[in-house]
Amino acid sequence: MKNPSRRRFLAVTCATAAAVSAGPTLARAGTSRTLKMRNLHTGERLNAAFWSNGDYSSSGLKRFNRLLRDHRANETTRMDPELFDLIHKLKEKLNFNGEIEIISGYRSAKTNAMLRSRSGGVAKRSYHTRGMAIDLRMPGVPLSKVRRAALDLKVGGVGYYPKSNFVHVDTGPVRRW
Repeated sequence: MKNPSRRRFLAVTCATAAAVSAGPTLARAGTSRTLKMRNLHTGERLNAAFWSNGDYSSSGLKRFNRLLRDHRANETTRMDPELFDLIHKLKEKLNFNGEIEIISGYRSAKTNAMLRSRSGGVAKRSYHTRGMAIDLRMPGVPLSKVRRAALDLKVGGVGYYPKSNFVHVDTGPVRRW
């Protein structure tokens, strides 16, 4: 009788160990990715999933596209979904669970040209006009730390604007300024 109960104990232990070790992997595969954001120009807030059930959420992406619209022209575009992945990775790297403040998301060509005429810091062919860039900050996290974390990800461009209190991230080629 000792042998069967020992075998049963070992079988249950092995099964439990397998389930526990597989658990996090399985959970990661099906988890949703959410972001909490506030557009500083419109005051609008959004706490929504952009990824769920193993794929991008079209309804979530549409809501983020609306939040990140060019508020001057009231024009939306399809933002690059990989931009949300980048921001999510940045948020996780910094253990940030708060609301991300958005300074700029999408910009129409007309808005970009107007901003460019007022400032030398606006690129003529800005990734903002392609829905591939966002200027942000994370309240309570030093801007230099946000910049460092973004650079460490080695994804796209990272611009550091301490005087204006934001970091630019985009899904273009890897570069920094």
